[in-house]
Amino acid sequence: MTINDVQEILNATVVTQSSYENNEVLSGFVGDLLSVVMGKAKEQCAWITIQGHINIIAVGTLINVGCIIVSEGFKVDEDAIKKANEEEIVIMTTHLSSFEAASLLSKNGLE
Repeated sequence: MTINDVQEILNATVVTQSSYENNEVLSGFVGDLLSVVMGKAKEQCAWITIQGHINIIAVGTLINVGCIIVSEGFKVDEDAIKKANEEEIVIMTTHLSSFEAASLLSKNGLE
């Protein structure tokens, strides 16, 4: 599944300027506690979180995230967007709950 596929399935809004929308996403992960994400998320995952601050970019870079999905209508801080653009990390937002987003991605083949 590509990042574009994820965006379409979730009807999400990409808030970064990255040109990596066609990159592959290999799995999904839901988590808001950053230390858990660092220890358990897999590379190139679609990470679903309610966090929108700059520390998600540090974690995303560390785990080589496929994309970050900020759920529940939460906003992403401008400094996080700026850093994500520098690190070439795609961030998208959705009004869906984390559970709804994960369920939709799972139903469409992402594990």
